[in-house]
Amino acid sequence: MAPQPVEAPLSQSATFLVLAATDQPDAAKTIRSVLASVADLTKNISIRDRAASLSCTVGIGSSLWDKVVPPGRPRPAELHPFPEVRGARHTAPSTPGDLLFHIRSERRDMAFEFERQLMDRLGGAVRVEDETVGFRYFDVRDVLGFVDGTANPVGAQDVADAVLLTARDDPAGEGGSYVVVQKYLHDLAAWGRLKTEDQEAIIGRTKLDNVELDDAEGPEQKSHKTLATIEGEDGSEHDILRDNMPFGSPAQGEFGTYFIGYSKKLWVTEKMMERMFIGDPPGKHDRILDYSSPVTGSTFFVPSLSLLESLDDD
Repeated sequence: MAPQPVEAPLSQSATFLVLAATDQPDAAKTIRSVLASVADLTKNISIRDRAASLSCTVGIGSSLWDKVVPPGRPRPAELHPFPEVRGARHTAPSTPGDLLFHIRSERRDMAFEFERQLMDRLGGAVRVEDETVGFRYFDVRDVLGFVDGTANPVGAQDVADAVLLTARDDPAGEGGSYVVVQKYLHDLAAWGRLKTEDQEAIIGRTKLDNVELDDAEGPEQKSHKTLATIEGEDGSEHDILRDNMPFGSPAQGEFGTYFIGYSKKLWVTEKMMERMFIGDPPGKHDRILDYSSPVTGSTFFVPSLSLLESLDDD
């Protein structure tokens, strides 16, 4: 089954739109119709500037899946709401979300126009839970000053192996992917008071040239890089595809990172959250959380393009 553009390259601009279905009569019918037409909507707007690389990836939440996907089509095996992760000092909250639209483009106006037409079509069938507009920051850095996404799989086959379910993995999810989103707000002033070497120890990489650092031996807390690495019993790493983006408003004192992680194994992303917030060993949380606080957390399944386009037929 043809996948949605999960693997679209990092763009100059992106909109992360999380919506909830309303109780309006025929809301599910409206949503089905709009989801089935997303590819056409993208095509109609893309023709204005092909070089802008406009794309949209649609995710469906657990509570909405059975309302918009017809009976007889089983649910993806791991699909469930984002579980709150509560550590001794920090918590990853679980927040509402039935639909995710990950809109990417090299031009902000193209993403804006896509969102405008999308919301016009959805009308009263949805309400907005969160809308975040991200931007590429210099050489793919976050506002903390470090290169982001270094651990992503590279190459079309490696990306597909990391994020796209096959019939062997789960027939119900073939061609699809799980996606987790979190919106983090940074205490940039407190972060800026740290010495560069202390920041590097927390992240696990050098700030200037992005060289990976080894964790210190002993009882010290592990770096973010290490806690976010999940290994199998054979020592191989389980990859996820991150398309994180900075966002914020200096005038409002808001500085953040929008985390978005695609994977064919939802448990891998959830294990990362456990290691970050609870710690490994428990009590040794990810020190980046002392400066970065999540305010949202939602999980969705990105169905194949074939399934998405068939929703209106059913």
